[in-house]
Amino acid sequence: MSDLNTYGFGHGSATTSVQVRNRVLRNTYALLALSMVPTVLGAWIGVATGFSFFGNNPFIGFIVFMAVAFGFFWAIERNKDSGLGVALLLGFTFFMGLMLSRLVGSILGFSNGASLIMTAFGGTAIIFAGMASLAGTIKKDLSAGLGKWLFAGVILLIIAAVANIWLQMPALMITISVLAIAIFSAFILVDIQRIINGGETNYVIATLSVYLSVYNVFSNLLALLGIFGGDRE
Repeated sequence: MSDLNTYGFGHGSATTSVQVRNRVLRNTYALLALSMVPTVLGAWIGVATGFSFFGNNPFIGFIVFMAVAFGFFWAIERNKDSGLGVALLLGFTFFMGLMLSRLVGSILGFSNGASLIMTAFGGTAIIFAGMASLAGTIKKDLSAGLGKWLFAGVILLIIAAVANIWLQMPALMITISVLAIAIFSAFILVDIQRIINGGETNYVIATLSVYLSVYNVFSNLLALLGIFGGDRE
């Protein structure tokens, strides 16, 4: 076997595999950066228009939001190998920007709201850069073991968030946000490592996964900053 490798047998496929992984990673980063544009646009339009998604009935709003989100997931998955998949992904990020607008609007109600948003953005960027760096250095495959625990954590977060619609407990809300930041930061690590290892070869789906994690880290970090650092004066 060593003699075959010496003469180059199998080397070409390995090189191609590395090239594919690098291309998927580059395309994922590029599309992730592009997805920030419709997200910001959606948030801006939502704040400007006072957009509210069933604000008077949060539970119904949550159910409709999940239905729309999973509809996007299904459509993106079906069209992930075409330009339509990219368009649907960008449409989804615009929708998520609209959903973020209520939180952004409440933060802008603080005198230091713009500063809090920039701090949350900077904190999210630092977390993303740190997790991406770790993904390239950790050799152990984290997707099998850690991925299952993270998925279970997301289910618990959803249950707790739904329960808090009625409970309205500030301590529970803070706990949910802290855990969400930790869980989705770890998801960034796992998702990027999966791309690097060749476990995900479609950059549209890869971008969707990483985007959801980045979005949740930012929104929960912003919520915590508003709770502990918001200034009404």
